Amino acid sequence: MTVKTVATTPFEGQRPGTSGLRKKVRVFQQPHYLENFVQSIFDCLDDFSGRILVVGGDGRFHNRVAVQTILKMAAANGWGRVLVGQGGILSTPAASCVIRARGAFGGLILSASHNPGGPDGDFGIKYNTGNGGPAPERVTEAIHDRSRVLDRYRTLEADDIDIDHPGRHLLGGTIIEVIDPVAEYAALMENLFDFDAIRALFAGGFSMRFDAMNAVTGPYARAILEERLGAPAGTVMNGTPLEDFGGGHPDPNLVHAHDLVAALSGAGSPDFGAASDGDGDRNMILGRDFYVTPSDSLAVLAANATLCPGYAKGLAGIARSMPTSGAADRVAKKLGIPCYETPTGWKFFGSLLDAGRVTLCGEESFGTGSDHVREKDGLWAVLMWLNVLARRRESVAAIVKAHWAEYGRTYYSRHDYEGVDADAAHGLMERLRGLSLTGTRLAGRDVALFDDFAYTDPVDGSTSAHQGIRVVFADGARIVYRLSGTGTEGATLRVYIERFEPDASAQDTDPQIALADLIRAAGDLAEIKARTGRAEPTVIT
Repeated sequence: MTVKTVATTPFEGQRPGTSGLRKKVRVFQQPHYLENFVQSIFDCLDDFSGRILVVGGDGRFHNRVAVQTILKMAAANGWGRVLVGQGGILSTPAASCVIRARGAFGGLILSASHNPGGPDGDFGIKYNTGNGGPAPERVTEAIHDRSRVLDRYRTLEADDIDIDHPGRHLLGGTIIEVIDPVAEYAALMENLFDFDAIRALFAGGFSMRFDAMNAVTGPYARAILEERLGAPAGTVMNGTPLEDFGGGHPDPNLVHAHDLVAALSGAGSPDFGAASDGDGDRNMILGRDFYVTPSDSLAVLAANATLCPGYAKGLAGIARSMPTSGAADRVAKKLGIPCYETPTGWKFFGSLLDAGRVTLCGEESFGTGSDHVREKDGLWAVLMWLNVLARRRESVAAIVKAHWAEYGRTYYSRHDYEGVDADAAHGLMERLRGLSLTGTRLAGRDVALFDDFAYTDPVDGSTSAHQGIRVVFADGARIVYRLSGTGTEGATLRVYIERFEPDASAQDTDPQIALADLIRAAGDLAEIKARTGRAEPTVIT
């Protein structure tokens, strides 16, 4: 085995976003592309000689090739040990779990989250630090700067490692340990939740469907739901991870998880339904003929957290992303704990979690989690719901409606315009930034605040600007506009609309009807149809 230094040319445009670097597979397949980015990461880290690196991904196309490349580069760069998930598999929350449980220096997670896979699909990579969470902006900026001047990388000339069977290998001077990708994560879940109560729930005839969407959570869900908790075989749908996710779009929403939605419709359908995404960090929650918005899910779980052993002592606080509805704020107020509003991106929760200021976190983009790891966690949210259902012995709909009766209902909807021309999308946002709406009237309401959300981290003082344009009305209703950074082609414009309804007798209206005036105002204000050519959203949730 020989360590070699390979001359290379820096690439432009490698700036990683809040979710790391995401590009089309064909971009990552360019000579030296992945190697340049990995070496840029290694070059920006403090002394890691002899330390542990965790490596794994969601199993999408190019995952196995990338894993072998990273193992050889890690050995050439002096890592002491690399823990790699069997088959190259580790869900994003499981990777965070392993980093924390093993005291690793950090980890490389290979995923493009909920984006499509396959040879013509997407691929991604991100670095997580020793706390198990995504690297902070100062680190990702340093990686970007390094990638623009990098002129060489180090790798090892060696045969590929057998990653399909647990065991240890020596690669140069580095130990490569192939680990069970499920074991440590499943043990953590059993410490947090009342598995005996959930087993009794299933034994009593409770039924559910979990759609793994042919993505990474299939093995985790089968091991935990069917093997440890006694759910009947077949509870997990689409449970085999496939390189192209079976040709589907592994995004757990009402459009892309249509088979699950259909399975939860009508008399005799399962009591509970859930789905997770490509890398396992998102979730969708359904009852029979009942959809739970991510904002309501966070609020309901916060209100019922003490029913779960891992949270029996109560919550230190709650954090939500700015576009997430204010439903959790009202729970926090009643509990007498703080509720923090952060930009979108799980790394913004990291400092709050590490400082012990919050216990539960949530994003409107189907992400929920807690201080057990430093990533959002789809299967964790499903298990927490199962724990609540096992203790309350009520239906999903009954629990949510009882929550609305106590706290009021926040009508909420997100309208996604996917694959919009990037120039048109940025032009739309720049025009909005140039408006002055505070003190005016819109949709028959007084505009109390119109701004471009900026955030100062209360723990480390770091600042983040241009995090979304907010129209906040005097009655608390809101319209928010954001461009998503999760796609690889074009732009995704997300429009969030919400209003609060305290009257329990008026809470059963369809959200699209309850929000109709605000939805029209949102489209008109941003000139969405004229500027993007889109008369309707691609996805409504």
